[in-house]
Amino acid sequence: MADSAAPLRAAAAFDLGEQAVRHLQALLRIDTTNPPGNETPAAEYLADLLREGGLEPTLLGPTPSRQSVTARLRGTGEKPPLLLHAHLDVVPVERERWSRDPFGGEIHDGYLWGRGAIDMKHMAIMSALVLGRLARDGRRLSRDLIFAGVADEEAGCDDGSKWLADHHPDRFRAEYAVGEAGGFTVWIDGRPIYPVQVAEKGVVWMKLRARGTPGHGSMPRDDNAVVRLSEAIARLGRARLPHHLTPPARTYLDTLASGQPFPKSLILRLLKRPALADRVLRLLPASVALPLRAILANTAAPTVLRAGYKVNVIPGEAEAEVDGRSLPGQSTADLVAEVQAVVGREIEVLVARELPPVETPAPSPLWDAIVQTLGEHHPGALVVPTLVPGFTDAKHWSRLGARCYGFFPVRFPEDGPRFTDLFHGHDERIPVDGLKWGVRVLHDFVVRFAT
Repeated sequence: MADSAAPLRAAAAFDLGEQAVRHLQALLRIDTTNPPGNETPAAEYLADLLREGGLEPTLLGPTPSRQSVTARLRGTGEKPPLLLHAHLDVVPVERERWSRDPFGGEIHDGYLWGRGAIDMKHMAIMSALVLGRLARDGRRLSRDLIFAGVADEEAGCDDGSKWLADHHPDRFRAEYAVGEAGGFTVWIDGRPIYPVQVAEKGVVWMKLRARGTPGHGSMPRDDNAVVRLSEAIARLGRARLPHHLTPPARTYLDTLASGQPFPKSLILRLLKRPALADRVLRLLPASVALPLRAILANTAAPTVLRAGYKVNVIPGEAEAEVDGRSLPGQSTADLVAEVQAVVGREIEVLVARELPPVETPAPSPLWDAIVQTLGEHHPGALVVPTLVPGFTDAKHWSRLGARCYGFFPVRFPEDGPRFTDLFHGHDERIPVDGLKWGVRVLHDFVVRFAT
């Protein structure tokens, strides 16, 4: 039976690939830079696409300009729903640093160029097309499929997934949620690796505040608040916070090491040892060491400084903003204590915003479906569960009980640009063939898991 259905599925998937390119071009031409976002035109475009597939989409949001789009394809209800989600907003661009129009949706050199091509309008298009295809095919689904194309992820989710989870939780309750970030090809010594997100760090945005005696700038003081703050953030910027080996990081290192020859396999396993990890990381290239360091410790990066109002006045107060990220199993208080130990007790550490870490154990029926589908579409590839240092809409879908995975498949050629260099980078672009491959993979994954 499977063999007789394969040609039909292949033909349908090929058609999906051509549609994915055309519709992603159109979606990239809708500027949803956040701030201000203005995602409603993108949500409306996706709503039209979903209607073409026979679905009945709904737009929801806190303001007319910040609408998200959702639709549901009903199954038998034998199993709980699966949520496919993507955010529609994009980060700002420096147009003068781009080789192509960042909102032109142009195809050059085998790539579709545009802000959001990778992060993550392609997943919005792929998901909407897959739901439409399954609806038209009349597939018998064992679970409902929910699509969410949401606003405001890049600025913290307040007008997107957080608002939806707070105001319309029943629309989005699902057993599993699949979104960013994972399922893209990483090449290591000629072997394809597919990281799939199973955990993400928490957010702990902080303010550091130094106080001193104000006075005239012509008479320098030992308790200058600007100097105190500067010394504190210099210590924090150079510090390496304590090593914490979380279960997701251990699994990631072990799985990656299993696919590497000696001595690389040994280096990866040495990173699990607190006494050796920092020394090993110093020996690695920065492009390798930075992401590894971020999954082995809490982090705190000074990003904004505020002090003074007149050149000849020593201010009585100076502030810095710090982007803190906490590992699964670590609390906000744990990270604040680590920062306080570095900056000293004379510096106030204030929490401005916090979002908890998210962790989903890799073993599950959904994980198995991802591994099996990738194995069919890219034989010999290694699928690796990974912890990511950033945050995603999983923060709020997990509040509703969903087990969240990052899987928005794209195949990258070995000699092409790396996904990590394109994510929020200049000249963001997606390989056209890799996009077509990705929508086929997503289609077959959903069919495997939900029928």
